[in-house]
Amino acid sequence: MSQHPSEATTESLGTPQESGDEQARVAAIDIGSNSMRLVVAQILPGFDYRVLDEERESTRLAHSLAVNGKLDEGAIELSLAALRRFKKIAEGFGVYDIRTIATCAVREASNGEEFCRRAQEEEGIQIEVISSEMEGQLAFKSVAQAFDIRDMNVAIADIGGGSTEVVYACGGHVEEIFPTHLGCVRVTEEFGINDELFTTPDSLKRLITGIDKELKPLVKKRPFVPQVLFGTGGTFTTLASMLMMQRGEVGQVEWGYRVHRADVSHMLDQLSKMTLKQRKSLPGLSADRADIIVAGIAIIDRLMHRMDVNMLRIHDRGIRDGLMLSMIEDLQPGLGTEKAAAEELRRLEAMEAFSRSCGVDMIHTRHVANLAVKLFQQLAPIFDLKESDDETIFASAMLQDVGYLINYEKHHKHSYSLILNSQLPGFSRHALEIVANVARYHRGANPKKKHGNFTRLSDNDQLRVKQLAAILRIAGALDRSHRQQVSKVEVVAHPDHIFVTVEATGDPEVDLWAARSRTELFGKAFDTDIRFGLRRPAASSVSSELS
Repeated sequence: MSQHPSEATTESLGTPQESGDEQARVAAIDIGSNSMRLVVAQILPGFDYRVLDEERESTRLAHSLAVNGKLDEGAIELSLAALRRFKKIAEGFGVYDIRTIATCAVREASNGEEFCRRAQEEEGIQIEVISSEMEGQLAFKSVAQAFDIRDMNVAIADIGGGSTEVVYACGGHVEEIFPTHLGCVRVTEEFGINDELFTTPDSLKRLITGIDKELKPLVKKRPFVPQVLFGTGGTFTTLASMLMMQRGEVGQVEWGYRVHRADVSHMLDQLSKMTLKQRKSLPGLSADRADIIVAGIAIIDRLMHRMDVNMLRIHDRGIRDGLMLSMIEDLQPGLGTEKAAAEELRRLEAMEAFSRSCGVDMIHTRHVANLAVKLFQQLAPIFDLKESDDETIFASAMLQDVGYLINYEKHHKHSYSLILNSQLPGFSRHALEIVANVARYHRGANPKKKHGNFTRLSDNDQLRVKQLAAILRIAGALDRSHRQQVSKVEVVAHPDHIFVTVEATGDPEVDLWAARSRTELFGKAFDTDIRFGLRRPAASSVSSELS
């Protein structure tokens, strides 16, 4: 389960019912670009819920959005009527406060605020317009609850009518979220010229070229090649439904259904050769999705091609489910916190046990790890470093010396191999590769293009490794004496350098000398100098911030 906090606030979560059932009931509405969905559910003990009722209505709010930047007036009226019906359904279950979110179409439309105002005034429903990043977080939350992805590098794609959010996650944590403008309705309107709807080779070629252009930045910035792509949204479940009908797999569940890249390409080819009338009669494809399905399948096909991923798994839930899970977390806040704490403790214990088994000086190692985190947290806002990498540098510091198990002289190189093959719990393969590289460069030569372990990384990850290793070198140097004399570090940015004030007891001469002699990589990684100064702690007490 993801531990990233939900951006959307929960104003109304329902209340326990009077019918002798103590579990709370909640309702949520997801206003998408293609359709609107309602779910009414009952919270169950633990982190789960039981669906009491669901409803869906295709309103096509994003229709004409790509053309004039506005929500279609007819679609607005349909959506308001659907909201009215959804509200009555929820009230029938005793839920009078409904969490309602809107995504791409309302977010981008010039009259989106007017639509929200009318929903509030005419239907008494307050709409919360969420960001594309939040859409990605909710999709991830749903997938992480439904599948065990803790030890995998995965991508999650949520295809809607107006946008597709792509989430890269490793070790059960979100690595990156890439929003795109590739919605099945938007793409159909943009490239389905003259109602051809991609039935000619030229129109299909234009479609694929347009999708590839939008995906190009995503491919350049991807942090890793995912082992599997998880798909959420109606396009994915429709793909599964069509394949199951063709294969005679009637009655199988869509959840978890496996689809190979070749299956997607074949389906795209098949659909593009059919007329709209033929698509409407295709088993497994609903008539109201027949006009946008080619664009949706084309998005999947190009995503898999560009990501270089061969396996797709279908998830029959998505943003709405993620929203429900967020509501449960808010009603039972201890659940998420306890789970996160248990996972963190498990990972820390595994790191410590591994280091101890390799003969590591644990007092020195813990002190360096804490110094590294404190330096990183102060440098992060200055250089726009990834906040979650405080965990990466902590793990790298805790494991940097495990190579002592083999020998001292090249222990940093041995540390790389040992970490990479450790299979430590709570780390994905990609996360371990980053940690192993940072540990590899905590001493010795700087990262070089001739180092295979380094060049295998993406450009973004190479920079991460350089910067984290540079900080780790400074932290290690500040305990060169192995006497834990440095109790505090304060970082100040100047136009031409970074100044670190070191607070220390005893005689930190060796520690400061070591720090000043290990600044080369820092200068290269951050394109600035780093300098150090000494300050004695107050006589009354010594800071225990890093102890």
